[in-house]
Amino acid sequence: MQQLYKAIMTDTSPESIAGIELPKSYRAAFVKKDEIGMFDGIPSREKDPRKSLHVGEVPLPELAPDEAYIAVMASAINFNTVWTSIFEPLPTFPFLQRMTKLGKWGARHDLDWHVVGSDASGVVLKVGSLVRNFTPGDKVTVHCNYVDDQDFTSHDDSMLSSNQRIWGFESNFGGLADLAVVKVNQLMPKPAHLSWEEAACNSLCCSTAYRMLVGPNGARMKQGDIVLVWGATGGLGGYAVQFVLNGGGVPVGVVSSREKAELLRNLGCKAVIDRSEKGYKFWKDDNTQDESEWRRFGKDIRELVGDDPDIVFEHPGRSTFGASVFVAKRGGTIVTCAATSGYMIEYDNRHLWMKLKTIKGSHFANYKEAWEANKLIGLGKIHPILSAVYPLEQVGDAAWQVHRNLHEGKIGILCLAPEEGLGIDDLHLRQRIGEDRINLFRRKSGK
Repeated sequence: MQQLYKAIMTDTSPESIAGIELPKSYRAAFVKKDEIGMFDGIPSREKDPRKSLHVGEVPLPELAPDEAYIAVMASAINFNTVWTSIFEPLPTFPFLQRMTKLGKWGARHDLDWHVVGSDASGVVLKVGSLVRNFTPGDKVTVHCNYVDDQDFTSHDDSMLSSNQRIWGFESNFGGLADLAVVKVNQLMPKPAHLSWEEAACNSLCCSTAYRMLVGPNGARMKQGDIVLVWGATGGLGGYAVQFVLNGGGVPVGVVSSREKAELLRNLGCKAVIDRSEKGYKFWKDDNTQDESEWRRFGKDIRELVGDDPDIVFEHPGRSTFGASVFVAKRGGTIVTCAATSGYMIEYDNRHLWMKLKTIKGSHFANYKEAWEANKLIGLGKIHPILSAVYPLEQVGDAAWQVHRNLHEGKIGILCLAPEEGLGIDDLHLRQRIGEDRINLFRRKSGK
């Protein structure tokens, strides 16, 4: 694989790269179908991705006409890789089996192993016969919206497509590998001022935050809006805070430690709530929420910014949703994309209907939204939130960090790239932005 890397870096013409002979197998991180039951009876928190994520050789699949082979230089860990690795809330192999309904090309995905990963940066190696906008040698990032654009339901907004999937989670051949297979409508230009690992960590979380806050399908944030951001130094929240600041809004960031509060202030968020300091207990017990704590939380927000949030950026789910609905302004919006603390949500509906609030569901982003988010990164308006980098061999350790919420921002994974700091083409823009901004999360994590 290192020979392949050297060939890609040496032969820069499209013809030369297209002529590189690809191996019959490649190194990848995957889970096994025959290990689905390995964590039965073990509490979710104790299920260990280090035991279920394997790194080894897998066969290279055939390329479809609308696809490309990518030499993956770097990837990143997302919560969906954690969910896949602990087989919760469902094993992902039934997702792969359902792809057989898509015919020959879909049937390739139904295997006894699932190559995971929903982020990547790298170089296009080969393209299918229908591909026209990208050529071998192009440096790209990959977004994870896997959709058949010949299906009429995928147009207008492809996230509403009847066959929309998340690449590397609901499809096979994902990004935590030396090679990957992607649909060409997943490709975007790599931001030239970023290294491979910096470019690889953005797409899933940054695009998700863009759709939730900025795009026409989300909360449609406007200048001056107060936006409450849960987990404001996490993989989603770190981008959300930047979008709010970049768009003239007022972020109120919620974090869980003094160290994260300091990082959030350095990110530019002046209104910071440290849950460890405030000690909120939104639940009296497993079945009863405490409205007095909601009121205390709302009072603290108003003391910081003078009003209730126009928008609540929600993703923790069960632990926070009741409070989110309560503190949102009359007529405000709670936009949600996940439920990392639990999917069965409870809230007091009186505070929703009587104050005309809206709950808006959101899921990743369509191609245009992902492209616009990537463009802002390329312009240096939004920055990576990379806090640590692991080699592919240690993907289980990286997933464990995310599973136990021991990280900040995003954790990157080096795949074909032999070391960090490679792939930077626009040094002028990088110098203008400054290493402190680009590496803010790494500087504060000490890595």
